[in-house]
Amino acid sequence: MADADKKILIVENDEIVSKVLEWRLTGLGYTVSGKTATGQGAINLTNKTRPDAILMDIGLDGSMDGIETAKIIQEKFNIPIIFLTAHSDTTILERIFPLKPANFITKPFTDDDLRVALRLSID
Repeated sequence: MADADKKILIVENDEIVSKVLEWRLTGLGYTVSGKTATGQGAINLTNKTRPDAILMDIGLDGSMDGIETAKIIQEKFNIPIIFLTAHSDTTILERIFPLKPANFITKPFTDDDLRVALRLSID
């Protein structure tokens, strides 16, 4: 399947980072199935668009963070989740690893970081 056939959901509360992700993903040949800044928005868009992968920030707007959101999505859907974060401290990692994420990208990231994480997760 060509990358353009692969739909990626962006869950990111920083509007600039969200736009950069959309631009980079499009440049890499992926289709962005949606963007949201909240956990509930991520759950709703996942149900509606059935993406091939989700780029999930840990810090989100609203009552749920990205880790809580990922847990709910994993319980309902079999979709790879790639975490994005500027923080990689032990507490966060201890919360993420039991979810067995498809991948983990530390901000700032490059096109190659995205390409490799997505290829390892969905290709």
